[in-house]
Amino acid sequence: MYGDRKTVRKILTELGDTWAVVGLSNNRDRAAYGVAAVLQRFGKRVVPIHPKAETVLGEQGYASLSAVPFPVDVVDVFVNSALAGQVADDAVAAGARAVWFQLGVVDEAAYDRTRAAGLDMVMDRCPAIEIPQLR
Repeated sequence: MYGDRKTVRKILTELGDTWAVVGLSNNRDRAAYGVAAVLQRFGKRVVPIHPKAETVLGEQGYASLSAVPFPVDVVDVFVNSALAGQVADDAVAAGARAVWFQLGVVDEAAYDRTRAAGLDMVMDRCPAIEIPQLR
């Protein structure tokens, strides 16, 4: 319901290659790190968003979406569901074209707000699982 094939494909292939990954740090044991590495392998520019603002996978990190000094196409969200709605709202405010909530991240009200703002959105899916299936 929150990740139909058409929307998944559109986000992964048509909406741009700059992906802000919220929750991405240098902790290689976290899912965000592995997913970001897969996105890079498939040609996406990964922008780490984390309070530490670390450089991750060779890309400068930022403490928040609002601190990123260039346009972001897709915001990939690795925070728990209770915090994800605010990130979706921040993505709308930042001018992103789409929001992607990772596996286990669900906020129906945020989904409705984000779609109403004109952005494409996927929830409870993983781009690292979806993108290899597109080829």
